[in-house]
Amino acid sequence: MRISNIAIFGASVLAGALGGSLIGPHPAEAVAREIIELQRDVTSLLQGQKDLAIQVTQDNTVMKTLISQSNDNVAKLASSVGSMQKSVQDVQANSGARLDTMSTQVQGLSDNLEEIKSRLGKLNQQLVDLQNAVQGLDAKISSGGAAAPATGVPTPTAGVASPAGSSAVPSGPAPSANTLYENGLRDIQSGKYDLARSEFQDYLKYYSNTDLASNAQFYLGEILYKQKQYNEAVAAYDKVLTNYPKSFKLGPARLKKGMALLDLGQKSTAIREFREVIRAFPGSEEDRLARAKLKELGVPVSATR
Repeated sequence: MRISNIAIFGASVLAGALGGSLIGPHPAEAVAREIIELQRDVTSLLQGQKDLAIQVTQDNTVMKTLISQSNDNVAKLASSVGSMQKSVQDVQANSGARLDTMSTQVQGLSDNLEEIKSRLGKLNQQLVDLQNAVQGLDAKISSGGAAAPATGVPTPTAGVASPAGSSAVPSGPAPSANTLYENGLRDIQSGKYDLARSEFQDYLKYYSNTDLASNAQFYLGEILYKQKQYNEAVAAYDKVLTNYPKSFKLGPARLKKGMALLDLGQKSTAIREFREVIRAFPGSEEDRLARAKLKELGVPVSATR
């Protein structure tokens, strides 16, 4: 349409020029020159219009290609984002179980450290008793008296380690305290909960007054919690709080008791347990976890009056 308009315009100008040349006084040679120049201008205009149309067509083609490529890139990016979101969801789903396993392993290492400290203390006391006994024997030998049995030397029991403060040493082929405890820790860490439960129960049966008895009771609660026996787990944690008031498992036991109560739907009671953890064990890891749980529940750290 635009090209035809230009052609019509050129023809009109040419006709006007021709008519003017016929009417006006201009010489024929000058008129012919003007007509030629006008034809050249019209041809140039037509060629420019054609070149412009070609350029526009090419630009449109390039633009369509770029748009198509952009759409492909957006689709690929959306697919990548979707895959990343799925990966994040999978990590979040598995992180809880991994953290729980790591927490159990860390607790096991901590218990082993406490056990080693306890054993070193007992060995040191036995060494002191032995030195005193030897000195007593030397003194009696020097004075010519009969050597009496030393009362300060601990009598070893074959296969059984007699813990300090124990009211009675088990008779018969009972496993040693160390064997029962370490086997229980190993089995709970490897997910053999029923076996670990039996081992910790035996530990409490034979060695209920040892330094690690409260740990064994706490791990019974942990096993019950992992097996979703929340009522029994609450009772097991309560035994730690009641029977072992000096245990270093008091904070973890009260925190996990609150978690079990929460799983039982007893939210208000669980909140009281979390607040008690914060009050009784400030600055501890249990304090931090209790605060995080209260924040998750949308309740303040302290009760409002």
